[in-house]
Amino acid sequence: MASVTLTGAQKRFGNVTVISGVDLQIADGEFVVFVGPSGCGKSTLLRMIAGLEDFSGGSLQIGGKHMEDVMASKRGVAMVFQSYALYPHMTVARNIGFALETNGMPRAEIARKTREVAELLKIGKLLDRKPRELSGGQRQRVAIGRALVRSPDVFLFDEPLSNLDADLRTEMRAEIARLHKELGVTMIYVTHDQVEAMTLADRIVVLREGRIEQVGTPAELYAHPANEFVASFIGSPRMNFAAAADVPGRGMGGAVKLGVRPEAILLSSSGLAATLERVEDLGHEQLIYVRLENGRLWTLRAAKDADVPQPGAPIFLDWPDAATYGFDAAGRAVQRSAA
Repeated sequence: MASVTLTGAQKRFGNVTVISGVDLQIADGEFVVFVGPSGCGKSTLLRMIAGLEDFSGGSLQIGGKHMEDVMASKRGVAMVFQSYALYPHMTVARNIGFALETNGMPRAEIARKTREVAELLKIGKLLDRKPRELSGGQRQRVAIGRALVRSPDVFLFDEPLSNLDADLRTEMRAEIARLHKELGVTMIYVTHDQVEAMTLADRIVVLREGRIEQVGTPAELYAHPANEFVASFIGSPRMNFAAAADVPGRGMGGAVKLGVRPEAILLSSSGLAATLERVEDLGHEQLIYVRLENGRLWTLRAAKDADVPQPGAPIFLDWPDAATYGFDAAGRAVQRSAA
């Protein structure tokens, strides 16, 4: 296990800057998730830590030792890729233990370690199979096992579940969370999936255009976003926004835009006027889409048994003052009502 420290990390491809002076400290044993829109630099930053991309500037320390100029195989990290990257002609056992073979480890020791890892990942009965005989979830377990068997100081995951269906993603999230709890190893995980980020992370790093917008626990980012970008990115469905002038009586000093999360809004007999456009029944809840008088579309979350008017009906929206978020002209969060 080891801590990871990035100081002024930069990456440029020609004249294009992809990572712009990132400073980040990850504690020994912490589970940190990088999130952000496509092209924000999250995978590039992970690859820089792995040694698969060079640093254009700044430094990297792993376990207190400078690693920015150390070759990937000597950094004490192991990476799990989105594509699994298994050897199709090798059995599961050889796929897991191949890195140990190339390092000259005795066969008996490789077999022992491979078996231990396979049992931990619940694929002990699959060791003689080839990748083509496995399901997507089983292949991902093999890919994780190949990283795990090396006993790395830091695990790196690059969107490892994006190729799986919804049920398998849920199952594998639980497996990765279990592994982190049992092993206590430092893990850095890249995803575009908010559910993965919110359920797995000790802390989330929100990136945009190669810069860190905010770092915090899932609860901190949800309740106290530093700016409009983080507020809109964390939470599903996304936060509703409107100009402060369009929401009378809800303003706060310095705010030119207001935000309200869908789960905070109630249908009421008075308040902000809107027209109900459509309702999505998700079984366990309803998503209600309404159109404000200024034309902006807002989303509400309601209980599955909530009494909802028919589409086209005029309605009013209300919410607690403490649920109002304010943002200034630069998009920075301003003080909102006390909870």
